[in-house]
Amino acid sequence: MRTWYRNLDPISLIAWIGLVLFGLVAIYSATHGPASEVASFEPKDNFNKQLIWLGISVLGLLIALVLPIRFFQLAAFPIYGITLLLLVAALIFGREVNGAKSWLYFGSTGIQVSELAKVGTVMAIAQLVGIRRPKTMDLKFAFMLVGLIMLPATLIVLQNDTGTALVFFGLIPIALFWSGLEFNLLLIMISPAIAGYLAVVSQTWAFVFAVLFTGYMWWRTRDKRIGVVSAVSTFGVAAFTQFAITKVLSGYQLARVLSFTNPGDEAFRQNVGYHQVNSMAAIGSGGFAGKGFMEGTQTQGGFVMEQSTDFIFSVVGEEFGFIGTMIILILFATLLIRLVQLGANMKHPFGVMMAGGATGVFLIHVFINIGMATSLLPVVGIPLPFISYGGSALLANSALLSIVLALHLKKDDFSIYGY
Repeated sequence: MRTWYRNLDPISLIAWIGLVLFGLVAIYSATHGPASEVASFEPKDNFNKQLIWLGISVLGLLIALVLPIRFFQLAAFPIYGITLLLLVAALIFGREVNGAKSWLYFGSTGIQVSELAKVGTVMAIAQLVGIRRPKTMDLKFAFMLVGLIMLPATLIVLQNDTGTALVFFGLIPIALFWSGLEFNLLLIMISPAIAGYLAVVSQTWAFVFAVLFTGYMWWRTRDKRIGVVSAVSTFGVAAFTQFAITKVLSGYQLARVLSFTNPGDEAFRQNVGYHQVNSMAAIGSGGFAGKGFMEGTQTQGGFVMEQSTDFIFSVVGEEFGFIGTMIILILFATLLIRLVQLGANMKHPFGVMMAGGATGVFLIHVFINIGMATSLLPVVGIPLPFISYGGSALLANSALLSIVLALHLKKDDFSIYGY
């Protein structure tokens, strides 16, 4: 009994409960009161549906806590295989929702299988890391790890769910880092994303970054090959981004990419920039303490589209102000830091990778979602974990957290199965 209380982490549970409760309050506000007059029937029922999915998630958490470590290890690859089959089934038999064919319906209940694929993928890469022999990173192992992530990511791209696919792509450097990839190579892998982002915002900043990064990597390693690769990965991506913007992308595609840089511009305000203009107006009008529960004019007027899902951060910002948004950020920071600590405490590679993968999934979601709501990133359709409405997302994210908590609860049992 003492072991149970010692290893079950209360900090993670409290952070999870706080985020979920904040989400329920925001979902209720976004779909009731004056907001309900401008909402269709389905969003009005989001709060009740989220309560049901929360109950299922709590039940799943309790079940996970009593399962042995060996179960998660043996089930990892089969669960991964099942999620791949579900992704294929969604491509063939799925229903299109918001332009993405990633939903399977069983009667009136819809499941977004791309969300469940995150759980299967993190479990699979954790098991691959756990059974790796020898315990060193090599090119063959890196390709295997990347392949496990790219397979579901490709199927999700085919479903036209680009936002969710970005989570998988972002998971690649995180997984390689946690599995022992050399830090210099990790920096090189991340640099193209930074160079590409800066190239959209400003070609000058992209050029400055490429020069500084290339110089830093050459100074750090004193290896000309690393310097050349660094230059190609930054200057090359910046140049390709500029070429795509001017020569490849269609007008609408270009507007989607560029709108976040100035969503209030007349070229974007009434179309692709509409969401972000109203989201920023809602967050900015909240001030320090917010307008109060169900008192947000942007929220209750229904001016922010998808305000119970992708743009729920604007609801919090308007009705609870700077204080509310900071509480959410602190809860997320607490949860992410704690998951990293739990992974380090487990020491076994399977547990370490599960914690690292779960942390990576949550971090990518938080970064992109809040970036969308504040116009730091383009709109790609990413929910805020535990807060946005979405039963599949709540269940999948809670499952990732539950598995990490369950592994940490029985971390002393890892030695039974060898390392």
